[in-house]
Amino acid sequence: MAGKPVRPVNAIDQTRRMLSLVTYLKERPGARVEDVARAFGISEDELVSDLDVLPMCGTSFRGGDLLDIDTDGERIWWHNPAALAAEAAEPLRLAADEATALLVAARAVSTLPGLRESDRQALLRATAKVETAAGEAAGASSRLSVTFESEGGVFADVDRAIAERRRLWIRYYSPARDEVTEREIDPIRLVSVGHTYVEAWCRRSEARRTFRLDRVAEIKILDEPSAPPEIELRDLSEALVQPAAEDPEVVVEVGPGGRWVAEYYPHDSADELPDGGLRITLRTPDPASLRRLALRLGREGRIVSPPELADSARQGAREALAAYDGLEAERTARVPEAGAPGPRAVHAVPDGPGDGPG
Repeated sequence: MAGKPVRPVNAIDQTRRMLSLVTYLKERPGARVEDVARAFGISEDELVSDLDVLPMCGTSFRGGDLLDIDTDGERIWWHNPAALAAEAAEPLRLAADEATALLVAARAVSTLPGLRESDRQALLRATAKVETAAGEAAGASSRLSVTFESEGGVFADVDRAIAERRRLWIRYYSPARDEVTEREIDPIRLVSVGHTYVEAWCRRSEARRTFRLDRVAEIKILDEPSAPPEIELRDLSEALVQPAAEDPEVVVEVGPGGRWVAEYYPHDSADELPDGGLRITLRTPDPASLRRLALRLGREGRIVSPPELADSARQGAREALAAYDGLEAERTARVPEAGAPGPRAVHAVPDGPGDGPG
């Protein structure tokens, strides 16, 4: 098929393109493949790849609600555009599995220790309404239960501190540095993006920081009032980490196996390298946190700048290799080969050439 070579796909860019593609095709029945590819600045192969995915999308997973789009290689046909039309909209109805998941989650949250009584009662009233609306579908949820363990107490203390405007003391594990630190923070809000976090003003770093609740080793509510500076709340719906323009710049080069970094880390630029890799420029308030990324990438990536961070990453790699070599040598000394003499004889082997003791 004619067209430009297929470029490596960025999942975020592809999703945005496909959302626009739905609107574009709805207004142009029978559109030509080459015209659509040209309009979106992609190759025809990339466009066909998108069209292979679109039939799995829709307003639900029921067959009649999925997009019925196909192509004969020259034109694109959408056989059920009314699936997304306003006149096709129906009141929201929960399937049995959706009602069960919602009810189980609601009951679990209502048991959280420290939850404000007014919030608990509001949640229980809403749960009762969902049960009534779900009818028989609600029966299965009564046989399931979820219990919050490690995060429950931390969540309750953070929630209480926010409500009472009080400062928190925490012992927090930072995986980037592999250390536990003590901090005083002024909590601002609780957010959930995959995990539950507290966004707060950190008195130690004098900056806004986000702490994951399951990494809080110990927590205390202090008598001091919480007084974070006036800061604009960020929209965290797309990503938890949102670098600022004034944050330090870091340049990372990755090989073909490390291209995923450009999809998972917000960045300023990602330039192609001759070997199929990328030169990625990004910003972060804590450059040292990328040291672990460099170790994870191994041969598939390296930090280019700043120089001190690149040196730190190389030193970390050398220390890791030295530790591994030490463990391997210890294991070899403790497990002699078959037929070799026992531990006493092993220690008697001389370091240099020549005859050892008999």
